[in-house]
Amino acid sequence: MQAAMANKQEELEVMVQQQSYDVVTITEMWWDDSHTWSTALDGYRLFRRDRKGRKAEGVALYIREAFDAVGIETNDAGVECLWVRIKWKANKADILLGVYYCPPNQEEKVDNLSYKQLKNVAGLLALVLIADFNLPDICWELNTAEKRQSRKVLEDMENNFLSQLVGEPSRGGPMLDLLFANRDGLVGDVVVRGCLGHSDHEIIEFSIFGEIKRNINKTCTLDFPRAHFGLFGRLIQRVPWEAALENKEVQERWACFKTEILRAQEQTVLVCRNMSQ
Repeated sequence: MQAAMANKQEELEVMVQQQSYDVVTITEMWWDDSHTWSTALDGYRLFRRDRKGRKAEGVALYIREAFDAVGIETNDAGVECLWVRIKWKANKADILLGVYYCPPNQEEKVDNLSYKQLKNVAGLLALVLIADFNLPDICWELNTAEKRQSRKVLEDMENNFLSQLVGEPSRGGPMLDLLFANRDGLVGDVVVRGCLGHSDHEIIEFSIFGEIKRNINKTCTLDFPRAHFGLFGRLIQRVPWEAALENKEVQERWACFKTEILRAQEQTVLVCRNMSQ
């Protein structure tokens, strides 16, 4: 379960006990001085990272004590992110669970540290990342963005083979609360449901499945030999380009152009999944 917090200790405790979650992540803490939050909920272990210079803000992760979980230390104090490795027993692969929050207008150098951190900790492990990048210009459905910072995020997610799994906004408008996984079938049952207290972010519930077949490589490719290029051309010709591009900056025009191309591609080019040992 993933949520944003705003001094809602009692509501959180009740919900966790009622739903019996195994993992609870919080991407945006606003905890006041009336709570120390130095101990976990009953039956859970607490991992947290405070925002630099501000002890009441940051990210947090609760994991049921029955799980063998180990926090991974990083030296990037300015990055509002934490990583926990869940060690499965028997033949199940370990899973790396990350929680990341990017405050609005974060400096580019901190962004670069977060990209480097993700690359360093991910390795060959199955990875689940809960994140809020605060970048409303990203269209996760089409994998497009207007701003350079946003395009860098898309590139970094792609480079680390991370797929975004939330299909609807959790606070209205743009999609900000996100869930990523780097393995097919690792995460499922993703649902956006009610708010915690009066928070403007809704809760995202999901399931993590421990058994991952690590010896199978799945790749998706576009079947261009069987593409319907005639229809593709007609779809592109139907776009009112002059009106669509009018009064837009170069990057906005590029985003618009890319969106229309991808939309036409989805309708005319089949996607094939290749599986190899």
